[in-house]
Amino acid sequence: MRNIKLTIAYDGTDYSGWQRQKSSLTIQGEIERRLQLITNSSVSLYGAGRTDAGVHARGMVANFHTEAPIPCPALLRGLNGLLPQAIRILDACEVVHDFHARYSAKSKTYTYALFTGPIQFPMHRLYAVQFPHVPHQERIQPCLEMIRGTHDFASFEAAGSRDFKAASVRGAIRTLHEATFTRTAPESYQFQFTADGFLRHMVRNLVGTLLEVGKGRRSVLEFEQILLARKRSAAGPTAPAHGLVLEKIFY
Repeated sequence: MRNIKLTIAYDGTDYSGWQRQKSSLTIQGEIERRLQLITNSSVSLYGAGRTDAGVHARGMVANFHTEAPIPCPALLRGLNGLLPQAIRILDACEVVHDFHARYSAKSKTYTYALFTGPIQFPMHRLYAVQFPHVPHQERIQPCLEMIRGTHDFASFEAAGSRDFKAASVRGAIRTLHEATFTRTAPESYQFQFTADGFLRHMVRNLVGTLLEVGKGRRSVLEFEQILLARKRSAAGPTAPAHGLVLEKIFY
């Protein structure tokens, strides 16, 4: 039995997220169907995470097990020949049997793109969120410094995403290695986060709250109180999905 690792890029605009669903198009479902055609057997694809509907990826990683003898270069060509153009396999390679795309991952990097100009080019509208205010970086920066390190991020977790009565080793505790906010062009900005893991909607909820600080609707002190509250109702809105990109998984 071989263990094959795939590195995947996709435009999530027309998909209901990564995870397979019975009645909706998903990234996992589309790749699994093509893998079954190529290997002539049932295939379960294990992803490094579960991106939401509308979220994009430049470096998603997944793995699957197969007895099919097809060489990895031929598998790569075959998948890209069968998949829709919104999904591309960037690399396919054989890895050790106990490698798991999710459980072997050490950290992940996400970016979130903003456009602050009055008129956005139509071809950019699916990959950067138009934000009608220029965020004040001097207000956002102390908040980013505050969330670096190990914290309980329950205030930025999607409501109802976890059974809080169930026993859990980690709970909502995550370690954020990197949190930056930079200007990438005259009217474009980008958040970047690298952590050992992310809660559901964590990045989008962080961005939504940080932008309220950047607009002056909340203070840095209020942001600190939100972090300590460990309640989703204390934080700001969930930022739209289409500005979010899964950049890279680290092993």
